[in-house]
Amino acid sequence: MHLRPRRPFPSRGRPPRSLPRHGMNNPVASLDDPNGPVHRMYAPRPRIRAGSTISPLLRPPPQGPTMAEDSAPRGFSRRTLLGSMTATAVGVPLLGQLTSGASPAAAAALAPQLVWNPSPSGVGLKAFEGIEADRGNQHPDRDYVVIEGGDHYRFNIWKDDRDTTGGGDRQRTESKGMVQGGTKLKMRDGETWTLSYEMYMPSSLHGTSKFTHIFQTKTPVDNGGPYLTLDLGRSGSKETLRARAYANSGSPDIASTDLSPLRNKWITIEWKLTIGSSGKATFTARNGTGSGAPVAVQGSMSNVKMPDQGDYQRPKWGIYRSVESASSDILDTYLLFRNYTAYRGT
Repeated sequence: MHLRPRRPFPSRGRPPRSLPRHGMNNPVASLDDPNGPVHRMYAPRPRIRAGSTISPLLRPPPQGPTMAEDSAPRGFSRRTLLGSMTATAVGVPLLGQLTSGASPAAAAALAPQLVWNPSPSGVGLKAFEGIEADRGNQHPDRDYVVIEGGDHYRFNIWKDDRDTTGGGDRQRTESKGMVQGGTKLKMRDGETWTLSYEMYMPSSLHGTSKFTHIFQTKTPVDNGGPYLTLDLGRSGSKETLRARAYANSGSPDIASTDLSPLRNKWITIEWKLTIGSSGKATFTARNGTGSGAPVAVQGSMSNVKMPDQGDYQRPKWGIYRSVESASSDILDTYLLFRNYTAYRGT
């Protein structure tokens, strides 16, 4: 009996190469790492006007928050911040970005990256590109933006302040831009950014019949805008908080709600912005702090005009208002901010 030689079993191909692992050879970059992604944008470090001690004239009323009385959550600790960055870098599911078909590296690239979370007591006014207040140097003895209590920024304004623009019809105390490690953070066309912060509005800060902006975005290259604003408005006796697509025809509201319930307490504001000439904006205001605080108002709008104009969109915080509203609404007042964060990515 003749037997045919047995053929070898056919190869099933090479085994797949293992995916790179996140570990000692793939360290996670932190906000303090000069070689990290936050520091790969090149811009000169601006000169920053520093604040000093607070004038007794604008001390908060008794109902205002103090370090002892304010029990609201303080936001990110350093451990929480670094932990969230590590989770993002190694591909832990964040905000629903990790799908069944995506690799950890791809998911990490898609997930929002925390790029700005300044500590008032740590970096002070170097968190911003600059301060715009008393630009005519009419009141050099006044302190316009100061660090108060170590954990928040205080923006002061007096009723007799006047800005150098507008022929004497307006006043401002504002910060401009976001700076991390001496580098400007720039919101450019096609990018999605989420800006979040906590804000305290006293009863002396009124809605007005003319404009009062407490947040706005502009383009530095041409001083264009404002493109988006958060306004305090008044119609008769009703005062409102209004998020607006200011550069769109008619400056329509993205969201609007009564101002009164949001005063004399810390509240949370969040903007999610896709930059571009036909961009998108989502606005959320929470009546309190923390993720469990009730939503006071929320709205979203497409085809929002906020192009980078070949430069970048720059946020501004503070008080910028017309003084041509009723004199009873233009008072010595202030505005507090804390727990700023900026995430870049979808």
